[in-house]
Amino acid sequence: MATGKINVSVENIFPLIKKFLYSDHEIFLRELISNATDATLKLKHLSALGEANVDYVNPFIEVKINEENKTLHVIDQGIGMTKEEVEKYINEVAFSGAEEFLEKYKDSAKDSGIIGHFGLGFYSAFMVANKVEIITKSHKDEPAAHWICEGTTEFTLEEGNKETHGTEIILHINEEDKEFLKENRIQELLVKYNKFMPIPIKFGTKEETLPLPEDAKEDAKPETKTVDNIINNPEPAWTKQPTDLEEKDYNEFYRELYPMQFEEPLFHIHLNVDYPFNLTGILYFPRMTQDMNVQKDKIQLYQNQVYVTDNVEGIVPEFLTMLRGVIDSPDIPLNVSRSYLQADGAVKKISSYITRKVADKLKSLFNNNREDFEKKWNDIKIVIEYGMLSEDKFFEKAEKFALYPTTDGEYYIFSELEEAIKENQTDKDGNMVILYASNENEQHSYIEAAKNKGYKVLLLDSPIVSHLLQKLETSKEKISFVRVDSDHVDNLIKKDDEKISKLSDEEKEQLKADFEKVIPAEKYTIQMEAMDSNAAPLIITQPEFMRRMKEMQQTGGGGGMFGMGNMPEMYNLVVNTNHDLINTILNTKTEKKQQRLIKHSLDLARLSQNLLKGEELTSFIKRSFDMVK
Repeated sequence: MATGKINVSVENIFPLIKKFLYSDHEIFLRELISNATDATLKLKHLSALGEANVDYVNPFIEVKINEENKTLHVIDQGIGMTKEEVEKYINEVAFSGAEEFLEKYKDSAKDSGIIGHFGLGFYSAFMVANKVEIITKSHKDEPAAHWICEGTTEFTLEEGNKETHGTEIILHINEEDKEFLKENRIQELLVKYNKFMPIPIKFGTKEETLPLPEDAKEDAKPETKTVDNIINNPEPAWTKQPTDLEEKDYNEFYRELYPMQFEEPLFHIHLNVDYPFNLTGILYFPRMTQDMNVQKDKIQLYQNQVYVTDNVEGIVPEFLTMLRGVIDSPDIPLNVSRSYLQADGAVKKISSYITRKVADKLKSLFNNNREDFEKKWNDIKIVIEYGMLSEDKFFEKAEKFALYPTTDGEYYIFSELEEAIKENQTDKDGNMVILYASNENEQHSYIEAAKNKGYKVLLLDSPIVSHLLQKLETSKEKISFVRVDSDHVDNLIKKDDEKISKLSDEEKEQLKADFEKVIPAEKYTIQMEAMDSNAAPLIITQPEFMRRMKEMQQTGGGGGMFGMGNMPEMYNLVVNTNHDLINTILNTKTEKKQQRLIKHSLDLARLSQNLLKGEELTSFIKRSFDMVK
């Protein structure tokens, strides 16, 4: 038997491991399963090269609990280690067996799926165990080795009695970590981290119901049999070629990823690239809502089929974090940190590639079946609009598939929209004015007035639309977006023909003074406008710029950058000087009656803009009933 000291540069690494190596102790099982997978894949690779002394025949990894002995066992049928290799790979923490293996076989091992994180990964076992044993036998014809360490730099190493190749790790679990001796806890961790590992993982047994034979009697009861409980699916959909998968395969994998999701995804994007980095995966577009809060079911990041995290910011562009699915890349380390992601060049390339791939897929879906794409637009627009706002490259590509729906149910891409409206919606200065509504019901009367003029009105109701419009206006020449209720229809698109007022300048001045006695100046700016006599007598509008800045402030950004703080609600009150009611107000002899008419007309205008609420609304309704009586 040999004894010795583990060769580490710090006097005692174990407190550091327990405190700093991983923030979450449960990660130890992922690391040990990863190492077992490495060892098995190494044997597979050497067998393929004819360099292994044993056959590679359907191996599996087994996890066992012995609650009585307070031990947890991880057993593989992989390459195993000699006594010398245990000395080198276990006792010299700075080495990584997988890294050396990859170096030796760098050309042929490129695609063998070896993780390359043996060294410190193994020592994560000491986060939950006060004693760890390794019993291992190499595929080479050499005796087994038995290594024991009790969480100090001291170890013992002696000949073992294992007769088959592979390695068994035995963890003597700490009293404070005895949760890891419970079957349901280990099952939960294996499903979380190892659900798609490339080697089958056995954890106990389960009962399986056998199908009834065709000639079985009606009251026959199905038989059951005990089978191995295999935790994982070693060949998940993303590891296969898209040509080998059908739509139902993608949908079944979606349900495997998210068992609690009952709706089918709208469509998927299969990622598969091997240069200039390795990346595979499948992204799904779920049915979206207007709520931009973080989705409960997120994209999962894997490294060679080992689960790493579902915090993929930095790897996936922010606008795509609303999607679901899987990304797998050996170029991302198991122990991901935000600072690493921000600094790493490969990660930035991955993010850029995913953006491009998603844009290309959306363009393809639009081109191949535009009608279906239009039907799905409301369910995906929030992602696309957010992408246009946040990623310039995506913004450029989105020209070919981003849709602009109208209140009449038509869908245009931007170039088609320009063609459809340029003749009728260009103002006297040569600017094309794009009218839009954000709420069809609340802005119904304004929409109808615009449509009666032959104008097209877009329906843009996403929460980020004010930010996006700002970007569209700055990226294109001589266009402006104007919400349909921001002014009287005649003023939305200024033409050369001006309406003549029935009132003289003196009468307009008098009328304005009468209104100012009743209308609070801190809320309304009063404008006298000559409009059609059949237009409303009073119209409340909010200037496009002010309203848009306020919306941008509410959804983050915008208002702050213009130093507006919490902007007060300010409206324009447009008085139609050609309406009969306005003429009546002007010529009313008693001040009391005149003020009552102004106030009631104002309340009607406020009601049309959904601005009349609470006590004022109650008072208005009572007053209206009194007038009816």
